[in-house]
Amino acid sequence: MTAASPTVTGAAFATRGTGEQPVLVRGVDAERFLAVIDVRSKLTAGRFSVAGSEVVVGLGLSRLLNVGVGDKLRLSTVGGREAIASITGVFDLGNKEVNDRWVITSLRQAQTLFDLPGGASTIELRVAEVFDADRVALDAADRTGLEANSWMKLNAQLLVGLRSQNSSKYMIQFFVVIAVALGIASVLIVSVVQKAREIGILRAVGTPRGLVLRVFLIQGAVVGLCGSFVGSALGTGFSLFFERLAANPDGSPTFPVQLDLALYVSASLLATGVGLLAAAIPARRAARLDPAEVIRHG
Repeated sequence: MTAASPTVTGAAFATRGTGEQPVLVRGVDAERFLAVIDVRSKLTAGRFSVAGSEVVVGLGLSRLLNVGVGDKLRLSTVGGREAIASITGVFDLGNKEVNDRWVITSLRQAQTLFDLPGGASTIELRVAEVFDADRVALDAADRTGLEANSWMKLNAQLLVGLRSQNSSKYMIQFFVVIAVALGIASVLIVSVVQKAREIGILRAVGTPRGLVLRVFLIQGAVVGLCGSFVGSALGTGFSLFFERLAANPDGSPTFPVQLDLALYVSASLLATGVGLLAAAIPARRAARLDPAEVIRHG
């Protein structure tokens, strides 16, 4: 666990003029909450300030009620409590449900709205490793006796989808590697057949088998390395092209592509390794050619 934030969460209605929307009010301690969810970096307008009666709202909600920074909102709960809030910022967390419903305010104002003086309805935790959430939740439940839910439990269907997508990705990569290896091996086998006479002459004049073996291994590695350069260039071009096909209302790409040096290095090493492995069988065949037999029938 790297951060913890007490919150008061409850359903309410946000009203502006004749417009009214159901919202989820989240009362937070600003600094602790930002350590769990960095809303400040997701602001599209204004600043993150929830002191007193100040609130920050989601981008979708601001559009539904046609409000912006500096405007006022009336927040009312089913218990009949009301508060007038001033909007200081608008955020976009990339989730429609969150953007359309969240109203973030101070912990004290939320405690007053929901009649929970000095209390909290939830304590949110941030863990160092995202997939350790289940273990941390079980540990917290055992230690405190309270109900603890992880994001993995609350979003079980999403997690299944992500795992299925990840499995599909590795399966596709595996078959691509097999196809590439077979392609390189077939090219080198044809090369051995075509150059059998030359290889036989080299062996006849004393060229050791190890040298012939290394020549074809190097050829396989060079083919893989050159292929990785060409593939990286084409992949980068297509990725940037597809990234520009769809954009959010603010102009940011709907499906952003992350390209970094580690990706290119790992792809080049994989391609070079596959080239070496694919060249092993043709190289062994070339090294084992009988010079007399090859020259006689070449």
